[in-house]
Amino acid sequence: MTVCPKPNILQCPPDLHPEMELIMRIVPMPKDANGNGDIFGGWLMAQVDLAGSLLPGLVSRGRIATVSVNHFVFSQAVSVGDVVSLYGRIEKIGRTSMTVHVEAWAERDPSNPRLVKVTEANITYVAIDEQGRPRPVPKAN
Repeated sequence: MTVCPKPNILQCPPDLHPEMELIMRIVPMPKDANGNGDIFGGWLMAQVDLAGSLLPGLVSRGRIATVSVNHFVFSQAVSVGDVVSLYGRIEKIGRTSMTVHVEAWAERDPSNPRLVKVTEANITYVAIDEQGRPRPVPKAN
């Protein structure tokens, strides 16, 4: 279930799927920007991968690794100072893998706040053992 922050602090995304969880929040800094002043797409991809990995890490109760990025769409540029909130949900659990849907939303302009979806992605992670080999995902109780 989506738990939105308190009103007047940060907004909740409109049309957010009810099973999406707020996973993390981050503010990009000038070191994360390219020559045009926009945040590097690679920086945002890394944040999405990091946020997306947290849920399968909990479900698998151990190490996981990114196996594939099945879908990744940049909808809007991210700017220095935006508050980027990453929401996610596990869409599928297989024998050793899990697919996660992640959305990144940016809150802009604190004097007149507005919220825009900047990215969405589907990423597959695999549970791995100490030697890096796939292992079964534990069954839910």
